[in-house]
Amino acid sequence: MTRPGTGPDLAVGAFVLLLGALALWQTSVIPASPIYAQVGPKAVPYVVSAGLFALGAGLVASALRGGWSHTLDGVREAPPTNWRSLGLLLAGLAANLVLIGPLGFSIAASAQFVLVAAAFGSRRLLRDLVLALVLTLLVWFLFVELLGVNIGAGVLEGLVLRALGQEVI
Repeated sequence: MTRPGTGPDLAVGAFVLLLGALALWQTSVIPASPIYAQVGPKAVPYVVSAGLFALGAGLVASALRGGWSHTLDGVREAPPTNWRSLGLLLAGLAANLVLIGPLGFSIAASAQFVLVAAAFGSRRLLRDLVLALVLTLLVWFLFVELLGVNIGAGVLEGLVLRALGQEVI
């Protein structure tokens, strides 16, 4: 008989099983060259997939026997979920995904920075935005100039490069 509240434990186990299935599927589509005799590029991903399946099965079995999270002090004493903060975190991830292609790294990462800062309780939007823009532009220039990794110039990077008299990459 399961205890009340074991639903989240079961959901975690099912999620890990789903990750195992996703890993297995993605491993199966890795192209393998015939030059590998025994161990090729799929060996370790198959081991990771098997590990995820074993872990997920163990978590599901534990959840069906009554769960494990009710024994953790952090779970018993946890405050209710802060849905506003969780929504802001998810919005930050979504903003980065949506903006990085059309607007570039600095604008996308700055939007994510500001939303995540708000999720953690910051109410100083202008300060967060200025800090984010400075940091993301610095990171972009370090990648391009010091590491030689061209991550592409977005809208803001292009404006800065033009202002410095350089050609837009």
